[in-house]
Amino acid sequence: MNAARLAWYPAPSSISPRARDWLQNRGSLTRLIQQRCSNFRVQPVSQSLATICGDELAVMGLRRSELALVREVYLYCGNTPVVFAHSVVARKNLRGAWRGLSGLGNRSLGTVLFTNPVVRRTPLRFKKLNAGHPLFRRACRGLPVTPAGLPSSLWARRSLFTLHGQSILVTEVFLPAILDLTQIIR
Repeated sequence: MNAARLAWYPAPSSISPRARDWLQNRGSLTRLIQQRCSNFRVQPVSQSLATICGDELAVMGLRRSELALVREVYLYCGNTPVVFAHSVVARKNLRGAWRGLSGLGNRSLGTVLFTNPVVRRTPLRFKKLNAGHPLFRRACRGLPVTPAGLPSSLWARRSLFTLHGQSILVTEVFLPAILDLTQIIR
């Protein structure tokens, strides 16, 4: 696979200041949305042992055939999805630091990660996803049908969270409606 197609970058480029504020905020995305939305909810989409995206293999230290726990959810403000979240935990780590993740249901993973002072986070990485990326296609499944159709691209960010030497990769795909929420106050 082409290295440029796999690349995630340390900063987003060619992006509006409002979108940049959402993408580059290192705090809990769940908390940020909750501060701007009185009717926040998490809607689980899937959770299963599966193979992971090609651009996640090296980050997770897995081979193409290895299975990982993959959890996907939408974060909603009212009836509108604003973020598609995708998390990956190596199968071998499900009995360790991340053993409780399989029982999250409709609770936010961000709440778990940001309330544990021992969890460490790597710097954010960014990518503009298009129809060629599997996460773009999965994120678009939950978007409302509009006369304009689907967006041509969606910004995403990801980082590793580590607990006791075991990692979980969290990718957040920002859906168009995120920009309808009040601008972030710095």
